[in-house]
Amino acid sequence: MGNRLSKIYTRTGDDGTTGLGDGSRVPKDDPRVEAYGSVDECNSAIGIVLAVASLPANVREILTSVQHELFDLGGELCIPEHRAIQASQVSGLERALDTLNEQLPPLKEFILPGGGTAAAACHLARTICRRAERRCWTLARTQTVAMEPLQYLNRLSDLLFVIARVLARQESGSEVLWKHERR
Repeated sequence: MGNRLSKIYTRTGDDGTTGLGDGSRVPKDDPRVEAYGSVDECNSAIGIVLAVASLPANVREILTSVQHELFDLGGELCIPEHRAIQASQVSGLERALDTLNEQLPPLKEFILPGGGTAAAACHLARTICRRAERRCWTLARTQTVAMEPLQYLNRLSDLLFVIARVLARQESGSEVLWKHERR
C-alpha cells in the first residue's frame, strides 16, 4: 500500500476547511465532518475500553471488530456516495447484543454510569456513540446518508450499554443502580 501519510501537517486546514475523501473541501464544522468526527471519537473511546487488560475475550473480540467497522463507517461518511456498512454488520451487532444480554438479569431500575473502570469507559463510549448517531441524523436531514450507518450506530449504543453491564458485574459484582427515592 505504500506510505499514506508522508507529512502529517499540510497547512491546508488553516483557513477553517478540511478535505473530504472525494477531494472536495468543506468547513471544519460542516455536518458531514461533525458526523464522521463523532464516529472517530466513539472509536477512540472504545480504544480506552480495550486498553483494560482484564476484558473477557469475547468482549475484546466484539469491540475490536467494532473498531474496524467504525473506521469503515467514518470512511463512508467522509466520502459522499461511498457505501461501507452493510445490513449484515447491523445484524452482527444484534446477535452479539442478544448473546450478551441473555446472560444478564432483567433491568428493574436505571443504571448510573460506573461499576468499574472498564464499565465506566464503556458507558462513556455509549454516550459518544449516541452523539455520533445524532450528528449522522443531522447530516441525513440535508444530505444522503444510507440507513445502515444510522442503524449501526443505534445498535452499537445498545451493545455498549449491555457490555457496560457485563463489565460492571465482572469488575464489582453488579451495576450502580439509580436510587430515585434517595431523600
